[in-house]
Amino acid sequence: MKPLEGLLVLDFAQFLAGPWAATRLADLGARVIKIERPGTGDIGRQLYISNLALDGDSTLFHSINRNKQSYAADLKNPADLAKVKQLIARADVLIQNFRPGVMERIGLGPEQCAALNPRLVYGVVTGYGRTGPWVEKPGQDLLAQSVSGLVHLNGNAGDPPLPFGLAVADLTASAHLVQGLLAALVRRGVTGKGGLVEVSLLESILDLQFEVTTTFLNDGGRVPQRSAVNNGHAYLGAPYGIYATADGFLALAMGSITKLGELLALPSLAAFADPATWFTRRDEIKRLLADHLKTQPTKHWLARLEPADYWCAEVHSWPQLWETDAFKALDFVQEVTRDGGPTLRTTRCPITIDGQRFKSPRGAPRVGQHTAAIQTEFGL
Repeated sequence: MKPLEGLLVLDFAQFLAGPWAATRLADLGARVIKIERPGTGDIGRQLYISNLALDGDSTLFHSINRNKQSYAADLKNPADLAKVKQLIARADVLIQNFRPGVMERIGLGPEQCAALNPRLVYGVVTGYGRTGPWVEKPGQDLLAQSVSGLVHLNGNAGDPPLPFGLAVADLTASAHLVQGLLAALVRRGVTGKGGLVEVSLLESILDLQFEVTTTFLNDGGRVPQRSAVNNGHAYLGAPYGIYATADGFLALAMGSITKLGELLALPSLAAFADPATWFTRRDEIKRLLADHLKTQPTKHWLARLEPADYWCAEVHSWPQLWETDAFKALDFVQEVTRDGGPTLRTTRCPITIDGQRFKSPRGAPRVGQHTAAIQTEFGL
């Protein structure tokens, strides 16, 4: 039995952060009904991260909406809205990520839904919160990264601000929303009352930076200084970073510079016996390492470092990782199939509980695919 079996989740959200939170709940056993506008459905159906589509929808939509049912409803139509309210009265969780005020105007804001169902846990994702001067700004991942300061941590000193290569604000907010929803459900088990869970892209991306922002807040407000050579972390000293080798790349994490010099047969590193220099002379040390590591292949260096338990790793591409025994042991890829349609290979839920890894073969639904069946089941 999956841990969330028996819970009913209504997913009104679009794009990524909200739908991905609902998918995680589905992975863990909840029944998720996606409420979509008739015809076009979730805008994310046509949101492409490449030109790859599958059965009329983007592969992005397929990957973040697997294992759901679709109920089509025009929320501006009084008859459709009345039926949706009946579903809300029976639901355990509602997730939405419309701009602040939209659901309230429809009649489905947090207080309005609490009146319909006092046990409902209501989840909201916004870009910048539900109050304040940025309320009307578009809550989009790149924009949230840009205003958050994160883009000044990537790349080397002298590089322009660089965004992270994933929708990291969306994905972090999604994870935070799941945490909040589960916490509110636990509280409901004690008190019998639901609640309102709110996350924003900005707060989540700031929380992701808690290590470095804490340093900033307690270090006289000095902004982070990226290394000019192979920057891996603006606040960490040498050797932290990724280095080219004769045939690939090698990642080096934290560790003693003098020990590293001995292991790599690089005697010039003995001059940096004082750990303070690993920060103050970071770029100088990294240049020495960068020149030296290019002289031999990656496996040569791993053979010296790994037996000594020096923190290092080969840098893999996806095809290289896929072929490793370590990746194969995770059994991390699953196949999901849309009813009567194509099959998509994607990742599974990364959580294991009592030894159980959670997979589901059911793919993303077509718009309104389950409307009639749901109306019959719930007597709408």
